[in-house]
Amino acid sequence: MVLIVQVSEADNSLPLDIHNQVFQLVEKGNQAFIASRFEEAISNYSKANSVKPLDPVVLTNRSAAYIRFGQYLKQRSASISEYRPLNGFDMSMLGELALKDADKVTNIQSSSVKSYITKACALMLVCTDLERYEAARDTILSGLQIDPFSDPLRSNLQELEKVMMPTSTSKTHGKAERSDDFDCTVCDKCPLCRTVIFMTPRTFAVSVTLNNIIQKNFPEEYAERKSEQDSLVHLGNESMPLFVMDVIISCQKLSLHIFEPRYRLMVRRIMEGNHRMGMVALDSATGSPVDVACEVEITCFEKLHRCDPLPDGRFVLELESHRRCRIVKAWDQDGYRVAEVEWVTDLPPQSDQEKADLRELTTSAASFARAWLERAKEADRHGGKQTILFVVVPRDVNMGNSYGFGFLSI
Repeated sequence: MVLIVQVSEADNSLPLDIHNQVFQLVEKGNQAFIASRFEEAISNYSKANSVKPLDPVVLTNRSAAYIRFGQYLKQRSASISEYRPLNGFDMSMLGELALKDADKVTNIQSSSVKSYITKACALMLVCTDLERYEAARDTILSGLQIDPFSDPLRSNLQELEKVMMPTSTSKTHGKAERSDDFDCTVCDKCPLCRTVIFMTPRTFAVSVTLNNIIQKNFPEEYAERKSEQDSLVHLGNESMPLFVMDVIISCQKLSLHIFEPRYRLMVRRIMEGNHRMGMVALDSATGSPVDVACEVEITCFEKLHRCDPLPDGRFVLELESHRRCRIVKAWDQDGYRVAEVEWVTDLPPQSDQEKADLRELTTSAASFARAWLERAKEADRHGGKQTILFVVVPRDVNMGNSYGFGFLSI
């Protein structure tokens, strides 16, 4: 829990006109903060900071605004974002900015409990590894040394200890006792914060040495785990994040501009995992994603310019689509959608009648496309919208494979 600080009306360290300017900016920021207009609050605090740099009240309040804005983005549902997309920093970047301000305040006012509360909240927003969790715990304990009865700090400590509490999932079969060194603590989720990491067995190499050691010392557990993993790989039950946009077909290549906070966060997590996500369209009738999506791979990391974010955190991605999949179930993860999927196998036409039907469909689609292009050219000559047509035609009628071009109206 973070709270804003009221600025004092009396400050003899500044000329009266400068003090009044800072006071008014902070008050405007506080009013916007209370009304949950966090971007407006941050803007006012930043203006106040430019007039009076390193003021602990201004920095504390701006840090609190960054934290609350990040918490809001984390809790914002994916369905709302799909109808009202946002622009700006994601929750991790907001947490880093909050931490930067909080560090300055703790250096200026090391005896202020408020500064430790703010810094702890900032650290908990950006916790991604053990080092950050330990830093958050140290910050909370430092604050409790000043005020052992601080409810916000005690509440933060309880929350942190729940996350950091180790769990034991080992089991024995009367054979050699298995040590924690051989237990996987990830299993597609961060062992500390339980964030979905999106890793799959087919995209990562196996340690031959560790594999041989486990197979020799724990043959029953190894066979059990291998059977489980084989079923997952072959049946295709995997979790993947979803980018909700439009219909995508296999083998299609496209570029994507990632600007929304939730998708910026999602892309960074994807790049730490298997570089893959699902793309899916929305059902206009229900407002929910349709049942079938397509797996796409981020390919720009293989090129010279790599897939690094732009200075403001946006991404420009190059994608290539692969397999289609059916969504078994979906849920929200930090504001974006994640789904458990099963892979769809396309079957080529078998009978002569199926092949004839496919040829007829191909001819009909080609005729429609030619007629549509003629109408589009005519409309363009008269000042109509520029449009690129999405055409899907079979590559090989006998094999049933297909390719296509995207469409975009400008």
